[in-house]
Amino acid sequence: MRTNDPLPVNEMFYTLQGEARWAGTPAVFVRLQGCNVGCPFCDTKHTWRVEQENEVALWAMLQKDADNERYASMLPEDIGQTIRDQWPTVRHIVLTGGEPADYDLRGLCAVLERDGRSVQIETSGTAPIRASDTAWVTVSPKIDMPGGREVIEQPVARANEIKHPTSTERHLKQLQALLARGWHAPGTDIWLQPLSQHPLATQRCIEWCKQYGYRLSLQTHKYVMIR
Repeated sequence: MRTNDPLPVNEMFYTLQGEARWAGTPAVFVRLQGCNVGCPFCDTKHTWRVEQENEVALWAMLQKDADNERYASMLPEDIGQTIRDQWPTVRHIVLTGGEPADYDLRGLCAVLERDGRSVQIETSGTAPIRASDTAWVTVSPKIDMPGGREVIEQPVARANEIKHPTSTERHLKQLQALLARGWHAPGTDIWLQPLSQHPLATQRCIEWCKQYGYRLSLQTHKYVMIR
């Protein structure tokens, strides 16, 4: 895919970022269609497949009132113009999915940053990051998932923060084994995020953060009942 090829956009919406370093920040989320990592706990499984039969017009995608597989193919400039038209004052844009790193995001980053907006990319760490040098990269490493994709060095080295969904000691050990490879830059924020907000997972993450010096990421948008 070339820098300015169309991107399959499942939805665009305005809310507050709920997780990690940018928690509480007003942001437009641009959710891209397509992912074959296969996380069992994924809450956006409707974004996994890109089927031409599910392609719809931009207006139909923007007016969706439920999670579904319908998406609109949009050029980077079209995405930028839609944000200018609908959310002109918003300064932070989150590219999520699906797996946004499966696409070349350099053209989209250029459009958004030209408009004075910051860009955050949320990725599983299983594909190289093709984005601007100033984009904020959140790697939520998906280790040993059913899709069989491996976490690779480039996105981990590029990460501004690593945010790991965690509920069991196995999850903790997977993260620590990844960190032991030394791919991440010194000083990278390491967050534990309780899986599915389960109370036991939350308590474990609190204790492990205190023990190992990690940071706790709560999905605050779910606690205040926003998207």
